[in-house]
Amino acid sequence: MGQKTPVWVGVLGWLVALLIFFPIFWTFLTSFKTEIEAVATPPSIVFTPTIENYATVQRRANYVRFATNSIVISIGATALGLALAIPAAYAMAFFPTPRTRFTLLWMMSTKMLPPVGVLVPIYLLFRDLGLIDSRTGLIFVYALMNLPIIVWMLFTFFKEVPASILEAGRIDGADVWGEIRYILVPLAIPGIVSTALLSIILCWNEAFWSLNLTTSRAAPLTAFIASFSAPEGLFWAKLSAASTMAIAPILILGWLSQRQLVRGLTFGAVK
Repeated sequence: MGQKTPVWVGVLGWLVALLIFFPIFWTFLTSFKTEIEAVATPPSIVFTPTIENYATVQRRANYVRFATNSIVISIGATALGLALAIPAAYAMAFFPTPRTRFTLLWMMSTKMLPPVGVLVPIYLLFRDLGLIDSRTGLIFVYALMNLPIIVWMLFTFFKEVPASILEAGRIDGADVWGEIRYILVPLAIPGIVSTALLSIILCWNEAFWSLNLTTSRAAPLTAFIASFSAPEGLFWAKLSAASTMAIAPILILGWLSQRQLVRGLTFGAVK
């Protein structure tokens, strides 16, 4: 029998979970307050809720358009990232070279580069290509931004697939694309799905590039939230309503797919 988990571990886990969840809960609570109640000191717990903030947010900005942009950009960037990463991870996992590990570490090291360091050249390139304020431009940026993480995760999952299975397919006449499409992808589908979910979440939450490469037409929900900061100050109740509307879809997605996400992230952990 396995060793019983100590009670304090469970209590600590709940405390950490509550600390992480509290800002989300407080944002949701504030979205139903008036502006005066939102900045009251001490904060009010008991109040008369109002949906006026949500009505004002919808009147001021077309939420559906921003949400549609976020969905299209996140899914498009994830699909492009997977299309590039699956062959790369396949080659690194099953045909490694002495420099494979270095290549993976170098790819991950690019994530340490501050985005502002490459903002000017990318902005000028996008301006010349006509990609400013376009979904296509953000799809390319987001896909390349998350590509190191996607390749690294897929490499880890593919390493858990026995090479003998691919060799058997090769003996039966499968070419490289046949191995990937009909053998590798079905066997590693939990890992691929969890990688896709993580990529969608990262794309959905990305704010830097959306604020600098879009204005209105292709702006996603991160720009939608930023639009509620004004020169005269922050309207906390309306900002909270906009934030709640922006994070609700991705929170629901994460909640519905948590079993698949955990299954994928632990793929191959237990032999």
